[in-house]
Amino acid sequence: MAAPSQPQKSTYDVIVIGAGIQGSFTAYHLAQRHKDTLLLEQFLLPHSRGSSHGQSRIIRSAYPQEYYSSMMPESFRLWQQLEAETGTTLYRQTGLLLLGPPGEPELEACRRNLGVDEVLDAAALAKRFPGFQLQAGQVAVLDSTAGVLFADRALRAVQEVFRRHGGTLRDGEKVLRIEPGATVTVTTTAGVYKAPRLIITAGAWTGAFVEQLGLRLPLQPLRIDVCYWKEKQPGSAGLGSVTPCFLTLGLSQAPHGIYGLPSIEYPGLMKVCHHHGSPTDPEKRDQVPSSAPRPDIAVLSSFISSYLPGLETQPAVMETCLYTNTPDEDFILDRHPKFSNIVIGAGFSGHGFKLAPVVGKLLCELSLGEEPSHNMAHFAITRFPGVLGAAQ
Repeated sequence: MAAPSQPQKSTYDVIVIGAGIQGSFTAYHLAQRHKDTLLLEQFLLPHSRGSSHGQSRIIRSAYPQEYYSSMMPESFRLWQQLEAETGTTLYRQTGLLLLGPPGEPELEACRRNLGVDEVLDAAALAKRFPGFQLQAGQVAVLDSTAGVLFADRALRAVQEVFRRHGGTLRDGEKVLRIEPGATVTVTTTAGVYKAPRLIITAGAWTGAFVEQLGLRLPLQPLRIDVCYWKEKQPGSAGLGSVTPCFLTLGLSQAPHGIYGLPSIEYPGLMKVCHHHGSPTDPEKRDQVPSSAPRPDIAVLSSFISSYLPGLETQPAVMETCLYTNTPDEDFILDRHPKFSNIVIGAGFSGHGFKLAPVVGKLLCELSLGEEPSHNMAHFAITRFPGVLGAAQ
């Protein structure tokens, strides 16, 4: 919760809407640049309504897209900086296995971007990492830099440093209206705030906010099943805390990819999820009847019986999360095409958490009118046709 002692004031240098990991890192960078920053969150903190809750996320250097892999060294460095600033451990190195058919284009691109020559076949993988079982002819590539970020701890840490640098965090305040102009006016359930710059990082709620501003972004919120699977015999499957994360690429039975993390959140349970979900309204994500079909569970059960035979084939714990996807699954990081003092960060498509320190820096730079420190071509709003179709 925001400290009750924080003074109520109405004018700031920058307002950031949405205190998930992306908005919080954006506010962190602005505060470190001595900008008087207001960070607004509609829910009371901490909360599990969006995309930044839970205890663990994968961090990896392996990306098929060079424009993401080139950001990862700086992202690792900024995560380490946050650890040093707060004296908190936020990362555990476990490695990550990329599993797929030999020659699969994305798998090969990851291997090239990692600069790794070694490819493990089924026998080599089983010897090195008991518990993983490849199918005949399939291979694995190891990203040894990868590991697990402690997500909820990380979110608290970045918000703590933001406030330590003089930032104002107000939770439990829902934004009702945004009025653009040379000075942007933001009306919430608790007050009216003004600033010459606004940054919107509202996750699954971003689409509704930018529609107020004449912008139709192709953002699709998805409800994701987050599943935890129990070892058949504790410790026998080699799936303890030292086991690597994994990610599948190009498997016919999992076209959207499956990923997994070692048993960190629940002892003896491995987190294995399908990188896909059902379209949802973020206001109604929990209004799903218990009898509703869950095809993702069948996909995961089949995968586990083949690749992770030491796990039970029905989930022991099921939770939910929101992804907000763009059609190409690349981020949106750009200025509003009509109101250049409004910046939008959205569409992190289930893979943005690890990159949040760099995303926050880029959104900060865009807001301050600076040349971004990375190539932004892949993140432009204008790559989608008709976004200004609802222009006022």
